Parts: sequence; C-alpha cells; structure tokens
Amino acid sequence: MVKDPINIVWLKRDIRTLDHAPLQAAEQRGIPYYIIYLFEPELMAHPDTSDRHLQFVYHSILDFNRKLSGFNRTIEIMEEDATSAFEYLITNHNISEVFSHRESGIQLTWERDKSVYNLLKSNNIHWTQFKRDGIERGIKDRDGWDKQWYVTMSQSQIHNTYSPQELAPLAHPFPLTSTLKKRLSDYPKKFQPAGESNAWKYLNSFTNERGKDYHRLISKPLESRTSCGRISPYLAWGNISIKQAVQHIKGHENYPHNKRAFNGILTRLKWHCHFIQKFEVECSYETICINRGYELLERPLNESFVKAWKAGKTGFPLVDACMRCVAQTGWINFRMRAMVVSILCHHLDQDWRTGVYHLANHFLDYEPGIHYPQFQMQAGTTGVNTIRMYNPIKQSQEHDYEGKFIKMWVPELREVPTEFIHEPWKMTEMDMTFNNITPPLDYPKPLVDLTESGKKARAKIWGHRKHQAVKAEKKRIVKTHTRNN
Repeated sequence: MVKDPINIVWLKRDIRTLDHAPLQAAEQRGIPYYIIYLFEPELMAHPDTSDRHLQFVYHSILDFNRKLSGFNRTIEIMEEDATSAFEYLITNHNISEVFSHRESGIQLTWERDKSVYNLLKSNNIHWTQFKRDGIERGIKDRDGWDKQWYVTMSQSQIHNTYSPQELAPLAHPFPLTSTLKKRLSDYPKKFQPAGESNAWKYLNSFTNERGKDYHRLISKPLESRTSCGRISPYLAWGNISIKQAVQHIKGHENYPHNKRAFNGILTRLKWHCHFIQKFEVECSYETICINRGYELLERPLNESFVKAWKAGKTGFPLVDACMRCVAQTGWINFRMRAMVVSILCHHLDQDWRTGVYHLANHFLDYEPGIHYPQFQMQAGTTGVNTIRMYNPIKQSQEHDYEGKFIKMWVPELREVPTEFIHEPWKMTEMDMTFNNITPPLDYPKPLVDLTESGKKARAKIWGHRKHQAVKAEKKRIVKTHTRNN
C-alpha cells in the first residue's frame, strides 16, 4: 500500500510562528506536513551545551505549541540524532520534501547536516534550506555583503498563516526519556523566560520605555540589565528574527525621540550577523585560533587560575561579580564579557580554550557564530583586531563606582566601604575594625599583580604579532573577512 505523501519542517534555532520561511513553504505546498524538533544526544553531549540551553528550547517549544493549538498543530519532539531519526521517518513515511533554515553552527552540526543531506538525496527527497538573518552560505569573501544584508532587512516579513492539522500525531520510537523530560521541565525562574511570546514582551518593553537610556548605560553591569535590549536569547534560539527586531525598532513611534539609543542597538544587530557570517565561513574558530599563527604562542596551563576564574574567586571584585552573575542568571553585558575573557587570557596568561566552553555553557544567549569569534577577539588571537587589555579596577571604578553590582554578587564584600570596594586588599585591620568587619576579610587576594601581569601580557601578545606566521595569516583573514560594500 502506497502511503500518502507528507512534508517535514525541521526546526533548529528558529522556534517561532512568524517570519518563518520553512513553515510558509510547507503551507504553500498543500501537502500535509509535520513540524519536528530533535534533541540530539550527540549534540547534547558536546561541551558547548548545558541544561539551560535545552530548557530554553523546550519551553520555547511549549510556547510555540500554545500559539498553534487552535490549528491542532504541535511540534513533534524526538530524542534522537538527526540521521537516525530521518532514517526511521524515511522508512515509515512517504516523505516528499524537508524544509528548514540553514544553521551556522559548530563543526559537529555542519557534519550532521551533510549526513542528513546525503541521506535525503539518496532517497530522492528534496531538502530546502532557507537563509537565516541575511547569512550567506558558500561565499569566499565579504564583497557586497553589507549592502545585501540591508536589502534583506528591508524586505517584507513573512506573515505566516496556518491550516488546521488533520494528520494523526507522528508515530515514532524516540519519545523524550523521563530523565531528560525532567531536566527540561525544571527551568529556573532566575533565567529569562523562553519563547516567542516573551521575546515580544522584552522587545516591546525596550522600545516603549527601557531603551531610551541604552547608549548611556550599555557598559554598566547593573543598569544595563534593564536598559539593554535583552533580546539576545530570543535571537540565539530563533524566537524572533533579526529582521523582526530591526523593523520593529526602526519603525517604532519612539524611534524619532530615541534615535541615538535605538541606532545603537540597530548597529549591534548588524554586528550580530557580521560575526555569524564569519563563523559560517570558518566554523573551525570553535577549536583553532582565528589566526593560526597564534597556535605557536605558549600559554602554560595554570589549573588553579582557571578554577578561580570560573568560580568567581580571582580577587578582582568586578571580575568575580560578573562570573558569579552569569552563572546564576545567564547574562552579563558585552563590556563585562570582554573584560572577563581579557583577564583570563592576558593577565592570567591562559589559553582561550580553557574558558570558552565554560562561558558557552553559562550564556543563555549562546550563539556559536557570536561566541567564538568574539571570545578570540578579546583573547587577542585574530592578529587583525586591536588588542584590548581590560584593567578590572579601572572598569570597576568607571562602571560600578559605588560597588552596587559587586555587593549584589559578592556577599563577602557587602560591608566593605565604597573607598575600598574596588581594591579590598588595601584595607588594613584597622580599616576593617572601623567598618565593623572582623579581620581577616573573607575574600581572596588578587591572583596576580595587575601592573606586572599587564606589562608581561602586552610584551607577549604584541611581540608575537610580529611573528611571520601571524603576518601571513593576517593577509588571508583580511581578504576573507574584510567587508567591502
């Protein structure tokens, strides 16, 4: 008996109901279709993945299902690696086409996609992969990329419509195990709530009120938690598209009143795609220095330094506050992200790979195309960008002058007066006694002397930049990634 044909929409980092090309294409074909999401064991076991990512995805799916419940449509969830899942679907169903967005992911997802492509092709099943957020596949340089990105962002959004689902639920042997389902269900309230509905709540609150001070407070570790867009997790997991965000901000009635602030976030949305495009061209940035010449730079592993950095016990108050904050909430602002990476790689002289997965796990908005190029930029391994060496004391004094953010996340320092909050190691026993603090202070001394470590780091990183291997790589990088309009 010949089974009736069906189509498949495979969701990845695009869990939303609007501005969604694969879902639109499935509707337009006029063939019954299923929407699937795969929790893939191989990907879940990779060191870049943490429970908070999986929980965010799962609760985004629940929100998606609520939105389409009136059409009797739901995302069919499977716990299985993609190739195996599609092998089963092909064997047991008459699949005509598969639709998805392209994923600019790590090497592992790229190899996964190639395997699925070959499987579908060998079974005469056409897989249409749509462009995501203006990211181009297969380009060799950046000539004209900026211009085309703006063209894409100005195009009309897709206003998806849905027909009622008449198919029975998709039968398969890959239901979520009870263990994984419990892990996914227990989503901590301390993280931003997941899903398309919440994406729009955050974006609307930004344009309606919160965003007016975006440009003034963007670098402040405390104030930026309110004034920044805070839509990065929703962009990372596809609850909202870049185009939706750009057009909403630019077309909002408050745009003329808050031009400087709103243009600031629009610029960063462009940068967002710029870095993902870099990663799309070279996803080896996950594990190898962008400038291969920096593979020759020696950084002896100091496990105690790395452990202290991860735990937020470096002895530098703002660094430790940031590391503890991101562990608990999944978010810190861009400047603070740059600072903690700079400290690890420059002042503590550790290889960037000792911390890259740690922060990937903690960032709720983990996006490979942003994370690895940005991490390496701050680590100084591009050989192209200006090397930024952040002084945590200066950053603390400028952006958390009264120590409010520090005291919020480093309770050991809550009784320390403002004059010592940035350098608590300078307090004498008498200073502590006068401030009702029982000596000794329950907080570690700095791991390194900033003046000395900074001097060594500058000599090391700038000196290596003169290496012939670094210079040769720089020419290749400039040719491949420099944007020519």
